[in-house]
Amino acid sequence: MVHTVQRVGAVVVALVLLAFGLLGFADGLAYFSTDGGEVAGLSSNGLLSTISVVTALVLVVTAFLGPRAASNTMLVIGTLFLVSALANLAVLESEFNLLAFSMANVIFSIGAGLVLLTLGAYGRISGNLPADSPYREDTGPEMSSEDTDPQLPQTPAEEAAERDMRQAELAVVEHRATAEQQQRVDAMAKVRTRADRRRVWMSFDRTSLT
Repeated sequence: MVHTVQRVGAVVVALVLLAFGLLGFADGLAYFSTDGGEVAGLSSNGLLSTISVVTALVLVVTAFLGPRAASNTMLVIGTLFLVSALANLAVLESEFNLLAFSMANVIFSIGAGLVLLTLGAYGRISGNLPADSPYREDTGPEMSSEDTDPQLPQTPAEEAAERDMRQAELAVVEHRATAEQQQRVDAMAKVRTRADRRRVWMSFDRTSLT
């Protein structure tokens, strides 16, 4: 679904740019004219027509290469559209207006840039990516932090040890602990992590078996 949206979006934008470029060629516009000629309500010259056609072809080709290629291309071209809008806005009606931009072109460039950025980021930049997103890392079955935290007991023996640890600590607090419980709790107090405390507790069990 994600790649389909990106592919269709890229092709639609490409067709608009291709039509604009071909109409410019059909009108025989001067290549480097800064005044340009009107094409579909926008201003254009031969250079802008060429850029439009080339951009359209790049979008179409990358749309069928794969989701990452399509996404990356749209993000890059979308950014270039926005940069072009700002740059050409600064040189409107001057001798440096090499692409013969008008204010309508600036608005179109901003709109096209935002559309491409949105399509390129679709299904990719999100805190909750769709299940079919090619950018979603395959991490296998979801596991809670309780299943993966090495500090938590992993075996029945460790779970039993933690129950005994809690009982011993409670007994110490209530001043009813046995000598062995007091000894174990004192030993656990010398380490910090939960896993180390459990290891110390269980070491007493191993010692008693030897």
